[in-house]
Amino acid sequence: MAMTVFARFYRIVACLLATLAAAPAARADQFDAAREQKYQDCMAQAQRAPADGYETALAWEGQGGGHPARHCAAVALIGLGKYQEAADQLESLAAGLAEKQQLQLAAEAFAQAGQAWKMAGDTKRALDDAAAGLKLAPEDVDLLVDRAVAYATLGDFKSAIADLDKANTLSPKRADVLAYRASAWRLLDDLGKARADADMAVTLDPKNVEALLERGNIRRLTDDAAGARADWLQVVELAAGTPAGDAAKANLERLDVKP
Repeated sequence: MAMTVFARFYRIVACLLATLAAAPAARADQFDAAREQKYQDCMAQAQRAPADGYETALAWEGQGGGHPARHCAAVALIGLGKYQEAADQLESLAAGLAEKQQLQLAAEAFAQAGQAWKMAGDTKRALDDAAAGLKLAPEDVDLLVDRAVAYATLGDFKSAIADLDKANTLSPKRADVLAYRASAWRLLDDLGKARADADMAVTLDPKNVEALLERGNIRRLTDDAAGARADWLQVVELAAGTPAGDAAKANLERLDVKP
């Protein structure tokens, strides 16, 4: 994804802080400095010690913690590996925010719900949440990427490319968008367009491991074994021990096997 799941969680933290801090004093969910600190402390605990963080979030919600407390609880559930429960919680949060006409914030909550469904292995629900978020924020590039990845996982590469085309128009210098589109073109056997996107992605971000991995894949399919090796070696150097690094290492091992 364009963002790690916890990076996305902290994006909604920033949004909630900004939104609630601007609320009129008469609002029940007014967000003063003490509550801001409580939110940040809860989020930190939810990641560091998710079981304790979950109990803290529940207690805070019972004391009127509102959306921030529910969001913290969802983060704790992710840490506990309870992805489906987290997704349900985040969908509920998104619906509540949408009812208050906090549409961008609701869209982000749907995005996070989709991430949780992806972690739970339910790509269809992840797709549905990305689509729900895009109804509220149709030009959210990260949501477009999320939906594209879900489409591609389900084998609908043409729909994935349509979303990535729009994402690229909105944010033309996103290397990750071009790397994902290169992969989709490759899986549709259009290696010319795949190579063009992969080359541009690497030009924009020479250390983007997903772009390098994908360009290596395309080079290997076009009989450029030396170029593929160079790309995959760079991925191993930059990202050893990560999924991308492991994939590049496996590709190199296969490349070195004599027919």
